[in-house]
Amino acid sequence: MSTSTEPATTTATTDASPVFSVQGLWKVFGPDADQVPADPALADLGPAELRARTGCTAAVRDVSFDVRRGEVFVVMGLSGSGKSTLVRCLTRLIEPTAGTIAIDGEDVRAMDTARLRELRRHRAAMVFQHFGLLPHRTVLDNVAYGLEIQGMGKAERRARAKEIVAKVGLDGMEQRRPSQLSGGQQQRVGLARALAVDPQVLLFDEPFSALDPLIRRDMQEEVVRLHREEGRTMVFITHDLTEALRLGDRIALMRDGRVVQLGTPEEIVSRPADGYVREFVRDVPREQVVTVRTAMRPGGCGAPDHPDALPPDAVVADAIRTVSRTGRAACVVEDGRCLGVVDHARLLDVVAGAQTGGAGSPAGEAV
Repeated sequence: MSTSTEPATTTATTDASPVFSVQGLWKVFGPDADQVPADPALADLGPAELRARTGCTAAVRDVSFDVRRGEVFVVMGLSGSGKSTLVRCLTRLIEPTAGTIAIDGEDVRAMDTARLRELRRHRAAMVFQHFGLLPHRTVLDNVAYGLEIQGMGKAERRARAKEIVAKVGLDGMEQRRPSQLSGGQQQRVGLARALAVDPQVLLFDEPFSALDPLIRRDMQEEVVRLHREEGRTMVFITHDLTEALRLGDRIALMRDGRVVQLGTPEEIVSRPADGYVREFVRDVPREQVVTVRTAMRPGGCGAPDHPDALPPDAVVADAIRTVSRTGRAACVVEDGRCLGVVDHARLLDVVAGAQTGGAGSPAGEAV
């Protein structure tokens, strides 16, 4: 994979009302699992001691977060951190042990079988690492499968599927079978199948981890493009920090079932919550993630309409190129107003990892 960690620029907007709201979520595997979240003495035990004392494993431990409408919310962590269990709990593919999950204010844990089926078919579609395509069906019929399950007529569902096939870059491949496609093309079919039912939320469970680096990069670009064009809410699970930084509006970093930090890519890279997060992001090129809003020093620059002015969300790497080309400090401008300036010294501080204390850069949330 490319080493660039520059976050993708999207024009999709988010609003404050959450799609998913999760509070105090636990998933415990083992005998008498309910006792673990209910007993503070057990809930505070580390993984090894909890297994020794109870025979239980807490895959998700007291996790709380909101997924904002229109954002790409990334859950990342190493193998065994609990991230895949967490995303499966959102639609009760795995039953939570304790806590609350709401979608648009509706209690997911209170849903009956029919309501859960509606949730999974219409409101929150999953895209898995393993494509699960039907080998005897064409691309078009694989994409239309969810619509068929919903009871849509053949002509209508095939027309809708053809539209989505073109959207994911498979135009002209409608009559091929999965065995005639590359891995990346198969994953595009899986993505198209999820999009076809027009879900409110797309849930991605490490969908690209089996792909080779170049195809994986292409699929990341596809997700960025779809998000930019549609503004669809996405929850994306990954173990890859580069992928998380590239795709996420916000990232929840997990360890041993807990969210150890929740924040924007910039917040996590600039202000790690603890030594674990600091080690995790140690090799990230800060200039590709930190923005000039953080790096600038407040003050007027006198020329907010200058052609070399930078928007506050430009990354430091862009500012370095601008300052190096012009040989002078660059204005940081938003809505025609000068917010501050960045110069060589401020930019070098960021690259070196120094805390700049820039305005407008809230700390990430440690959970």
